[in-house]
Amino acid sequence: MPDQAASLRATPAPPLPRLPGFCVTGGKGGVGKTCVAVNLAIHLAVSAKPLLVDLDLGLANADLILGVDPVANLAEVIFAGRDIASVVCESPLGVGLIPAASGVDALANLGQQELHRLFLGLERLGRKRTPLILDTPAGIGREVIAACRAARVTCVVLTPEPTSLADAYALIKVLEQAEPGRDVRIIINMARDQQDGLTTFARLKAVCTKHLGRDIELLGIIPRDELVLTAVRRRQPIASGPAQNAIKGIAAKLRGIDWLSF
Repeated sequence: MPDQAASLRATPAPPLPRLPGFCVTGGKGGVGKTCVAVNLAIHLAVSAKPLLVDLDLGLANADLILGVDPVANLAEVIFAGRDIASVVCESPLGVGLIPAASGVDALANLGQQELHRLFLGLERLGRKRTPLILDTPAGIGREVIAACRAARVTCVVLTPEPTSLADAYALIKVLEQAEPGRDVRIIINMARDQQDGLTTFARLKAVCTKHLGRDIELLGIIPRDELVLTAVRRRQPIASGPAQNAIKGIAAKLRGIDWLSF
C-alpha cells in the first residue's frame, strides 16, 4: 500500500496569506523584542488602530508589558475553534492585543495547516485594523519564518553582542532562502551609544552583502536605558527617556508605509 503519511508530507503547504503589518523578530532571545513591539504599537496608536499579535505561542508575555489581563487566548482559537476576533483585548492606550498562552507546549509545535488557519484569521482582522504587529519568538522555527514571510515588513531586533549578531544573520539567511528579497529592516537595541549601534549594523550589513548578495535597511538604534527595566518590572510601557525617543522615531518611519500595498 502507498505510504499515506509520506504522501501527506510531500503535499506542499498552502500559500501564506499576506498580512498588512510588520513582524518584530530576532534570532536570539533576550534582545528586548517584545518590549520594542509593545512600545511601537503604542506610538502607532496615535494615528492608527494597531493590533499586536503575540506569536510567542508557548511563552506569552506581551500582555504583561502592555498591562492587560486577557480572559481568552490563541490556545482556544487553535484548539477549541473559538473565533479569533473574540480573544482581542483592548488596552487603554489604544492597542488591541491577541494574546497567546504561557506554558502550553502544543502551541509551540504547530503544524503548517494550523499556522495557515491562524494566519487566515489574522488576515480577516487585518481588513478592519492596521497595522498588525506580529511579535514572534526568537530563533528560526516554523512559526517565526511563517510570520516573517506573511508580514509586509520584517523587523529584526538585535543587540551589539556577537552572539546576537550571529543569530540575526542566521535568521536573515533562512528567510532569504525561503523567500528571497523580503523587506528586512534592522533595529539595534541596547546600544551603548549611536556609534555602537552603527558599528553593529555595519557588520551585519557587510556579512549579508558578502554571503547573501542582498542589502538590509537600518530602521533605528535604541540606546541602553535603565528606564526600560523599570517599566517592564512595573508592567508599564516606557514612559520617557532615550529609549522611548528612539522607538518613537522608528514608529514614525513605520507610519509612512502603505500596509496594503503588497
